[in-house]
Amino acid sequence: MSSVKTETSPVIPTEELHSTSKPESHLDSQDESTIPRDWKFWCIILSLAICLVLTAMELSAVGTALPVIVQDLKGDQFVWVGSAYTLGCTALIPFCGGLAQIFGRRIVVLVSIALFCIATHMNFLIGGRTVQGLGSGAITALIQIIIADLVPLKERGSFNGIMALAWALGGGSGPVIGGSLAQRGKWRWLFYLNIPVAGLAATLVTIFLRLKKPNAPLREKLKKIDWIGTFIIVAATTSIVIALTWAGIQFSWSSAKVLVPLILGILGLFGFLAFEALGPEFPIVPISLLGSRTALSGYAQNFFNGLVISAVSCQHSHHLLNWLPVYFQACKDAGPTAGGVDVFGLSYTISPSALLIGIVIQKTLRYRQPMWCGWALMIVGSALLGTIDENSSRSMCYGFEALVGIGMGFVYISAYFPVLAPIPVSQAAPALAFFTFLRNFALIWGITIGGTVVQNQLIHRLPSAFLAQFPGGTQIAFEIIPSIKSLPQPLKDQVRHAFAGSLQVLWNVIAGVSGLGLLISLAMKHLPLHTSVDSNWGTEKVEKDVQVAA
Repeated sequence: MSSVKTETSPVIPTEELHSTSKPESHLDSQDESTIPRDWKFWCIILSLAICLVLTAMELSAVGTALPVIVQDLKGDQFVWVGSAYTLGCTALIPFCGGLAQIFGRRIVVLVSIALFCIATHMNFLIGGRTVQGLGSGAITALIQIIIADLVPLKERGSFNGIMALAWALGGGSGPVIGGSLAQRGKWRWLFYLNIPVAGLAATLVTIFLRLKKPNAPLREKLKKIDWIGTFIIVAATTSIVIALTWAGIQFSWSSAKVLVPLILGILGLFGFLAFEALGPEFPIVPISLLGSRTALSGYAQNFFNGLVISAVSCQHSHHLLNWLPVYFQACKDAGPTAGGVDVFGLSYTISPSALLIGIVIQKTLRYRQPMWCGWALMIVGSALLGTIDENSSRSMCYGFEALVGIGMGFVYISAYFPVLAPIPVSQAAPALAFFTFLRNFALIWGITIGGTVVQNQLIHRLPSAFLAQFPGGTQIAFEIIPSIKSLPQPLKDQVRHAFAGSLQVLWNVIAGVSGLGLLISLAMKHLPLHTSVDSNWGTEKVEKDVQVAA
């Protein structure tokens, strides 16, 4: 594979060994055989998996408990609870990737775990969710970076699949836990359950995550932080989150309160990319990451997959676990716990399919065909979901969910490869941080699209006299659901029909977005996968062995 010209990334040599090394190319790196797959290695993988279980469980549990939370928080407060989390887990991800390059992986992971578990005091719910979102976003990005430090791209498919299974464990159990606590009026305990799991994860990380770390004075490390770029991207992302939080619910899309921050935020993102290309010596997003059409296609598919994942959500979540429970709760009279169980057809197909396709890519070294297959399954599954109504059988819904889930699992894992294959292994950390940022940034747009579609459809489909009972400025779906069971006939059937029709429109929108993802995937080229990892990182034991051998 031809060499790719790269910009300087903020990697500080970990020891004198590294400071005297020659510059790395695609293959001028530490061979995977120097990183032993011993019990300590698998303890690192276990600690990373527990971190993912922690974040996935909390996300999906809150998603299922949303109708009860929204009723207790009285509407407008709830909007900012969701947006605060979204902002926290998106805005600072590239910055966290830079910190991991400058200060080392372990300390940033431990700080992220701490941030995730301390945000439990409900009197400071909005601020706490912002901090918790920051921890969640950083954990997600850093796990991918650490795996890239330890496992070459050629073998990474199965390890990403293992992480997907960890996500399934947390994401699948979360709805049941969240629904059960919500039914008992104990949804606040969702935010306290993080503490023991986070404690276990932090202990394992402290003991086993012994990776090389930069050896330089603190002042030198601080000089390598892209402060201006971080400020620009945080300000731009915050502006967009504010606009999309208000859009279509509290204010119309044509309102200046939506358009002004939205336009300023988009201009800020373009300004950020321009600054990264021309300004800092150590950019948090080296512009060379976008230097090939294969990488651009991979980033774009990652964005559209995030859009599909979250377009059926009104609260930040990494899978279709919010509007699907809404269908079962509104149209099938399911409670929060049963609504969580009803989405098992989706939640327990995403991760097994991700593991399967990761193994396939590892064996075949081909990533384009799995992505094409995944997009096709999402198109078909979403279109079929668009045919269900309030009288459709549960088994039909489960089957259609499974098609979407399998397709999502295929694309979720495969999207890493076109992004990482064109660049040197030394740029994996900023690439993965930017990759995670784009996915979470897509969640912001998907949340707004899904919420706006359902909101507007319900306004037009619900009886006007019934609709007048609910205040403006809220997501009316979650306000209405708790009262549906007690509605008299024929009003109950009218409301159920309105929900089913509104969700049909949403599923069809998702099918269209999936079609765009398939179209963009055609721009990818097949590239060989790296067989090495970055010699500046890896485990401390490896470093000592190399020094002894020298």
